[in-house]
Amino acid sequence: MPIYEYKCKKCGKEFEVLQSISAPDAKTCKFCKGPIRKLMSRTTFHLKGSGWYVTDYGGKKAPACEESKTEAAPAASTETAAGGTDSSSTDTPSS
Repeated sequence: MPIYEYKCKKCGKEFEVLQSISAPDAKTCKFCKGPIRKLMSRTTFHLKGSGWYVTDYGGKKAPACEESKTEAAPAASTETAAGGTDSSSTDTPSS
């Protein structure tokens, strides 16, 4: 069950309530019975071990993407040289 944090609008005290997700929110301060509001809590969730994006895939480039880029570049230059449409090519003598 999650722990929810609340702050009293009347006395200013902060407190925690252990309640299920489906339970209704608390409405009154457990100290002075004043109105309260729910706080946004910081999480302590950590990704540990293997199998997570951070540990196994984060920051690494996929080898399939690098291979497809290097294979595509020479094929494009071969087509322009063979077709004769590239005017900056040094293979064809200029008249």
